[in-house]
Amino acid sequence: MGEQLGLLKVTVVKGRKLVIRDFRTSDPYVVVKLGNQTAKTKFINSCLNPVWNEELSFSLKEPVGALSLEVFDKDHFKPDDKMGHAHLNLQPLSSAARLKQFAKVSSAETILRKIVADTDNCLARESSISCINGEVVQSVWLRLCAVKSGEIELKIKLIDPPVASSK
Repeated sequence: MGEQLGLLKVTVVKGRKLVIRDFRTSDPYVVVKLGNQTAKTKFINSCLNPVWNEELSFSLKEPVGALSLEVFDKDHFKPDDKMGHAHLNLQPLSSAARLKQFAKVSSAETILRKIVADTDNCLARESSISCINGEVVQSVWLRLCAVKSGEIELKIKLIDPPVASSK
């Protein structure tokens, strides 16, 4: 298995302008995947601008892949409806974390990198990767694909693995 890069904490903050899947609204929840790890948020009743503020944890290993998320509408009597999906390349975050180790960043907040929204990614707007008190944090709004509208806000934090003592 690849080298352990650390613990990835993904906070699913909120959604905006999600699509209607029920009569007038939806009961959205988010499924987040990284490699073979999957986690999901609770669903929120009748809400197109839900606030989850739920933290999901994944272990980040080499090679660094993409974080993918799917939004679903919770249904009780039929399969849950899809409400769009998005992905986020974690490479910039992991290279920023490496940079931090060499750059000996001060304790204050430092922006390590900015990522522009373009056709290759799902970013709804520019995203920045910062170092806040020694932790590498990325704040991002993802535009959902395969649907008319919808954005999801994530806050991602990479926590360094404990350093193995050399014997």
